[in-house]
Amino acid sequence: MLETSATVVQVEGKLTLVKPDQSGCGQCKGKGCGASKLSQLFCRTPRQFHVENPINANVGDKVIVSIGDGVILKGVGLIYALPLLLLIVGAFLGDTFAIEQRDIYAAVGATIGLVSGFIIIKLTLLRHGRDKFNPFIARKVTED
Repeated sequence: MLETSATVVQVEGKLTLVKPDQSGCGQCKGKGCGASKLSQLFCRTPRQFHVENPINANVGDKVIVSIGDGVILKGVGLIYALPLLLLIVGAFLGDTFAIEQRDIYAAVGATIGLVSGFIIIKLTLLRHGRDKFNPFIARKVTED
């Protein structure tokens, strides 16, 4: 599980608005890859995120926000790679089976492939639900 600490800012029913305690992943405390510095450069205001609140955390609580293993990679593959792959396959098939005006058939095939990718994404999210892709509050931080 990927985890980060955050502070609860607002509670809205089953969802909670949280503000991460650090920018970037926190693995290197801002001294490694530079994601923390890049985040500070482009995000002048503190970032806040809606997450699920299964533990009923309250405003001001320090919590650990988690997202399942492989969720980010699966999400990237589904949202970016699948439509791009189907666009390329559609363009290739349109070009291959065209008798004349190959560019038009390639463009139509690419469009059909891209739209098919978006439809597959929508059906996948409807079938499996968005919940498995959402971060959630795993536990409260205990002060030792």
